[in-house]
Amino acid sequence: MAKKQFKAESKRLLDLMINSIYTNKEIFLRELISNASDALDKRHFLSLTDKEHAAQFVPEISIKADKEQRTLTVSDTGVGMNKEELEDNLGTIARSGSAKFMEENKDSKDLDIIGQFGVGFYSAFMVAKKITVNSLRLGETQGYLWTSEGADGYTVTESDKDSVGTTVTLYLREDTEDVKYSEYLDSFRIKTLVRKYSDYVRYPIHMDMEKSRLKEGTENEYETVTENETLNSMIPLWKRNKKDISKEDYNGFYASKFYDHTEPMKVLHYSVEGNLSYTALLYIPGEPPFDYYSPDYKGSLQLYSKGVLIMEDAKNILPDYFKFVRGIVDSDDISLNISREMLQEDAQLKAIAQSVTKKVKNALAEMLTKDREQYETFFKNFGLTLKYGIYNDYGIHKKDLEDLILFESSKDGKYVTLKEYTERMKEGQKEIYYAAGESKEKIEVLPQLEKVRSKGYEVLYFTDRVDEFMIRMMNDYQDHTFKSISQGDLDLDTEEEKKEKEELKKTNEPMLNAMKDALAGKVSDVRISTHLTDYPVCLTADEGISFEMEKTLRNVPNGGMGLKAAKILEVNPNHPLFETLKKIYEKDPSKLGKYAGLLYSQALLIEGFPIEDAVEYSRLVCEMMVDAAKE
Repeated sequence: MAKKQFKAESKRLLDLMINSIYTNKEIFLRELISNASDALDKRHFLSLTDKEHAAQFVPEISIKADKEQRTLTVSDTGVGMNKEELEDNLGTIARSGSAKFMEENKDSKDLDIIGQFGVGFYSAFMVAKKITVNSLRLGETQGYLWTSEGADGYTVTESDKDSVGTTVTLYLREDTEDVKYSEYLDSFRIKTLVRKYSDYVRYPIHMDMEKSRLKEGTENEYETVTENETLNSMIPLWKRNKKDISKEDYNGFYASKFYDHTEPMKVLHYSVEGNLSYTALLYIPGEPPFDYYSPDYKGSLQLYSKGVLIMEDAKNILPDYFKFVRGIVDSDDISLNISREMLQEDAQLKAIAQSVTKKVKNALAEMLTKDREQYETFFKNFGLTLKYGIYNDYGIHKKDLEDLILFESSKDGKYVTLKEYTERMKEGQKEIYYAAGESKEKIEVLPQLEKVRSKGYEVLYFTDRVDEFMIRMMNDYQDHTFKSISQGDLDLDTEEEKKEKEELKKTNEPMLNAMKDALAGKVSDVRISTHLTDYPVCLTADEGISFEMEKTLRNVPNGGMGLKAAKILEVNPNHPLFETLKKIYEKDPSKLGKYAGLLYSQALLIEGFPIEDAVEYSRLVCEMMVDAAKE
């Protein structure tokens, strides 16, 4: 029989399918099994109205590997295809038998078809040099054999198939240095792929498996036997009624699916039906995976369509700030008309993503309200991800996340939300005060903290490097702006205190200017402090980047392009040292520069900065000690 040619566009599509659309070869088996499942769905649907067909129908998918012939065969007892259907569905790539069947029966509620026969079928040419499809249509007596070796064309001839259904046989390519096609003839490899992609196909997938067992009548002599095994579990946990699922069932599934034996913190199992339909089984882990905060971390949210794995890492379902969620999303509504790996622009998928994201957000908000201790544990594990969620994308997700963020507080050392902070702000307080540092312990010894606390204001502790960058993106919270206690004038003094310091500034302006000149290039100004009560000196940052931002930028490529905070040295006029500086300036102004340098270095140390010249600092300390001894 003369070979029939594919249409020109079909040839191009075939080349695209083999070389571009599918990123890994192993998914061909998923496609063939899904097609077999489609055929079984069709026959099942027809059997609902035909008792004779129903009695004859035993749904089954069989896989057979022949290492000698280098063939892999996938058979089903589905509806089958006649000559015209073979040519229509396989002769024209992307012509969908399933789509046509669904259109013809669009008013039925019992129909459940996975997807497209034509497109997925051709993925098998990634591993096969030749494919045959032997099929007998339900209700007909003549079978037909479709044969093709790829883009050159195909033939359709009569066959002697006498049972309804379809048998697809792949003649595998020869092994190369880069690809070992023989792996798809290994029964254990096939079993692994079925478990990975098709474990929840509703029909049994059978295959003969070799097993070792103790030989009867012996104590230690083993023999190899062949047993027909069902490779798939068929009923996914998430499709079962929640009332029939125990905590142990959920935890066991989580441990086996995601290789994490730490009990999950929270389980979300729910279904949505209507214009948008899907089932989700989501887990919030009890602890972060070991590589969670590394660039190589891959998410663990899997996307299924009718029980068939579509994506192992469905990045489009949840935003990065919820990447800690593990689990399953299974929907019948996902469009598979091009490829089960190209779903990024699917409208239904976007709608599902919005719904799942909202569900996770609400679950976290509920945990925060009803189980504070559990939420604080969650936040210690994954809070940094939420903070980056606000910082990334220029604060677009601020409203979604701002009430889920926690900070330690000067009030009692416990975690507090921004909402809780603002609800207990002092009367007339307009700004949210914060202090940034490497740890809670280091923040609590900052000189600038004592003034704010003494005035009765609560201070949030920013201990993650992203915190200040995050609030820059937030800009405010419920019309309250954020104010660093180490930056700018806090404006906490009474009118009397302000007047007193203004007088001190005028009186001591020559001395302050002399200290500023001595520290030229190091500080932008030397001022009477508005931040200190007990400490002699401190550094504050002028407008622009903060001290913690400078430290963070030092660690990025190019050192943050040399960006530095503008430093101001503040001197406490109520400390005995201030009177000492005045006496030194009156007696010998030339010595003031040395004291200014020493105080500047001390202030750097307090702020966690390295001393700019350790040798000079050591020399000054020794020199001051000698001068003190002389006096």
